[in-house]
Order: sequence, then structure tokens, then C-alpha cells
Amino acid sequence: MRIGILGTGTLATALGGGWARAGHEVAIGGRSQVKAERIAERLGHEALAVAPREAVTGRDAVLLAVSWDGVEEMLAMVGASDGVLEGTPLIDPTNAVTHGVGTLLTEQGEAMAERIAGLAPGARVVKAFHLFPADQWTSGPRGGQSRVTVAMCGDDAAALHVVAELVRDVGGVPATLGTLDRARQLEEVAGFVIGLAFAGFDPGSAVPHVPSNGGRAGSQG
Repeated sequence: MRIGILGTGTLATALGGGWARAGHEVAIGGRSQVKAERIAERLGHEALAVAPREAVTGRDAVLLAVSWDGVEEMLAMVGASDGVLEGTPLIDPTNAVTHGVGTLLTEQGEAMAERIAGLAPGARVVKAFHLFPADQWTSGPRGGQSRVTVAMCGDDAAALHVVAELVRDVGGVPATLGTLDRARQLEEVAGFVIGLAFAGFDPGSAVPHVPSNGGRAGSQG
């Protein structure tokens, strides 16, 4: 696939590297052309550093790898309001949360993914890759650990299929949990995970184990 990445941070580098190793063509565009060039050189595999507008043009998928408060600026930079992302799977891994606390900063009932869909008319927004730190996608499973599950949601079946393939290409297991109106719920989960981690607890230990035979978490005999 031809994948565009908007952003030059750790997540852009981690996922871009994984997708480049999997054989995809990766084009990176950010506010700093110098940073984009450094990342492309580091990734190798013929990764490209391009202008942001070029990073979203003619791509099979685009990753919006910027901080939540930089989303509007970046989408304006590529002309998203003009429909340049129409029909393109647009992956949203952003977390609009207070640092170290995890409280959502979007308006009550609003999901960041839905805000992005409004800023990029016609884009096929998929919420994904927002629950794990960037180094998850560089180190992979550790010492017998199973592959991580990447929760996703979106309104377009074809876009969800594309993102699911990209999840597998970096060693994850895709789990589609519904349409984009579930995005707020997934973003709340990210806030929960972040809050626990900063409080010194393992978020995984706070998630009930549901037996594969269909037993219900929290039920008692």
C-alpha cells in the first residue's frame, strides 16, 4: 500500500518503520521538512519525506500522527476542508487528555475522532493505535507475551479492512468494536489507561479476564 503519515514524532517513526519493513511505500510529511527527512532516512526501505499535502495525495491510507491540539492546524495545512482526503482511510490515534491524569479534554459527549471527521469531509476515519505507547510497535511482543489487541472503530467497512491489515503488519491483532459513534468510548478507555499508568498501576491488571467459553466478567457462581 501507499501510506501517508502526517507528523514527525515517535508514533510516526514507530508505525512508519513497521509498515516500511512490511513492504509498504511510506511518505512522511510534517511541519518540519528537516525532521521528515531525518525520519525517512532512519526508516530506509525507500521511505519518502514529502510536503504534507503530498503525504495525503493518492494514498491508500493516512496516519494522523500529531498531538490532539495540532490536529486542526495539520488538517488545514493539507487542505482537508477542501475534500482532499475524500474516500481515504484516515487513521486517528490521538488522545485528547490531560497529561498524567487522563481526563478527556473534548466537549462532553464529543469524540476527537468525530471532530476529525468534521474537519476532513469525506475521509473514512478509523480510530486505532491510541492505547499503546509508540515503543510497542518497535519492540513487538516481549518474552512469551501474546500480541496486543488494537481496538478500532469506524463507519466504513473497506477502511476498517485496510487498517486491520496495517495492524497485523506491525504485529497487532485488530478488533473492530463498531461504528465511529463508539470512538468516545475508546477515548475514555485511553484516559483510564493513562490515569492508571501515571498512578503507578498496570492497566492490564485492572481489566477483567473474560473466559473464552463465553463466561461473563464479574459473575459469581
